[in-house]
Amino acid sequence: MQRGSDRLSVHKDEEMKHELQGLLRSGHPTRVEEWHDPEPGADDDPEIALGFVTTMGSLGPDEQLRIELARHLGRTAFPATRRELVHTLTARHAPDRLVDMVNRLPAHHTYRTAHEIVSALPRRS
Repeated sequence: MQRGSDRLSVHKDEEMKHELQGLLRSGHPTRVEEWHDPEPGADDDPEIALGFVTTMGSLGPDEQLRIELARHLGRTAFPATRRELVHTLTARHAPDRLVDMVNRLPAHHTYRTAHEIVSALPRRS
């Protein structure tokens, strides 16, 4: 028994199934009008759109640290000295281990990127 809560009637539903049969069987669009079809990727699209996106678990420790620092510092923190970086990290409630790492940096150097900070950190064993 039909309760009337369907958006489409039984006849309209059958008509739509018939329209989709060609697409489902062939595996590609079957419409005559090309403007209905989705556009394929271009040759100059960035690789990230077509390929593998890395996760935090697939990165090395230096890359993970650089991403975490960049997330907490943002773009407006640079260029900055060690003191300014510690102040920014503290103000943005960064984890204590990040603040401690940045505190170990040379005091009178100006850092322009998170990569420079990671490169200047003492190597962990």
